[in-house]
Amino acid sequence: MTRADTERFDRRDLTFHPLGERLNKVEIERDHIDPDSPVAALGAQAAESISDLGNAIRRAKSAGAARMLAFGAHTIKNGLSPVLIRLAEGGWLTHLATNGAGIIHDWEFAFAGASSEDVRANVAEGTFGAWEETGRWINLALVLGAYDGLGYGASVGRMADTERLVVPPRDALLSEASETIDSDPFRAAAAADVLGVMRELGIDGGEISLPHPFKRFGLQAAAWRLGIPFTGHPMFGHDIIYEHPANCGAAVGRTAERDFLSFASSVQQLQGGVYLSVGSAVMSPMVFEKTLSMARNIALRRGGGIDDFLIVVVDLAPSSWDWSKGEPPETHPDYYLRFNKTFARMGGRVRYVSGDNRAILPALLHALEGVS
Repeated sequence: MTRADTERFDRRDLTFHPLGERLNKVEIERDHIDPDSPVAALGAQAAESISDLGNAIRRAKSAGAARMLAFGAHTIKNGLSPVLIRLAEGGWLTHLATNGAGIIHDWEFAFAGASSEDVRANVAEGTFGAWEETGRWINLALVLGAYDGLGYGASVGRMADTERLVVPPRDALLSEASETIDSDPFRAAAAADVLGVMRELGIDGGEISLPHPFKRFGLQAAAWRLGIPFTGHPMFGHDIIYEHPANCGAAVGRTAERDFLSFASSVQQLQGGVYLSVGSAVMSPMVFEKTLSMARNIALRRGGGIDDFLIVVVDLAPSSWDWSKGEPPETHPDYYLRFNKTFARMGGRVRYVSGDNRAILPALLHALEGVS
């Protein structure tokens, strides 16, 4: 046994529990936001911003430009998936993106109808995140998606929408891993990853039926059905699926890399478009700044540019600074709203809306659908 082996936590020693035994804070049938319900009253500044945003999305749609929405996990936990599904079905959005937690909450709602455990209580008991179905099925979906060339969000969305997972035969995977190791080593490695997870879970090839009784609330399932990119941008170790021994870091990397490049491809279409960031203080601005630089690298070399677009940032944090004027000086408290500072450096036009996403997003939907 090497020193590396002795310093490595063995996840096989963990005890996992049925997801149905978990107490949840949110039940999606009870707590979802009905897109047809009257919207909450907005302040004057927020109402004006939503009106301007709706007009910008309409112009972008007419021009065939990107309309991207990136959001944090609370957008899903707040029961807003029906609103986002309707925005996607209406053709108002061309790209959806979230972090690893957003992927998990959305899937748990579609599969179990409930999500959001009591972190304080469950960490104290050593049960936080130790839920068999979430770890087993999401990790298996990711390794199969990586093998099939899918991204992180699409891998989970396919599982939720089709309500099944199809595991290739073991002999076929063995043959592919050995026969393509020289011609396509990444494909060979992906086949080997599937074999490893199959062994970990004790399963053979074949179709696994996985009913998702609450699929109508699944945003990833809807995106898969509609053919809209839904990208997942996880950070390793941030999410409960990493606790499960079926977790395969290589599959996480393959699918997340594909989604990063899919996100960058959408940013390439942002000239004349709209980027809406809701409740994401880290993932959205960090991924956006890298992909915008990549997109401009190519656009400028080809004699074009990506400078005509609108960024609208929505969060609860109050801000007294007019972000359309760029970033404030370091002596101003708003300088330390890092996500706004990042977006203010990107060019284009920037607006910040302080408000509850449970009011902002339904108001946007109603504005786009012409509902007063």
